[in-house]
Amino acid sequence: MINLKFNLQYFLLTILIFLVEVLIATQLKDIFFVRAYLGDVIVVILIYTFIKSFFRIKNNEKLILGILIFSFLVEFAQYFNIAEKLGFREGSLMYIVIGNSFSWIDILCYAVGCLLLYLFVKIQQPQKVLD
Repeated sequence: MINLKFNLQYFLLTILIFLVEVLIATQLKDIFFVRAYLGDVIVVILIYTFIKSFFRIKNNEKLILGILIFSFLVEFAQYFNIAEKLGFREGSLMYIVIGNSFSWIDILCYAVGCLLLYLFVKIQQPQKVLD
């Protein structure tokens, strides 16, 4: 079930994660591991916190799965140069957001990010008491 409801904590966390992503893209771009892998792991968490900022979603596992599928679709769209086909110029914000090169490593990074997110969500949920 999805309800529209603003959550300030998730919104502030979204801003923080976004700033980390900007820092990675602009200041840490010369550190290969951080730029090439960590940013892709974190971006799925950014999407999760952004969605949770505006919607109360009871089934977090389905949300995480949806984010994983979405990130895979975006990555596969890069294989077909979707940013160029949509008319975005190289270097433009949307060209950078959509991406421009397919990578199996990016797919793995998105999966790792969603797995970490899933584990975190599971830890946060109260355990059901067995009767």
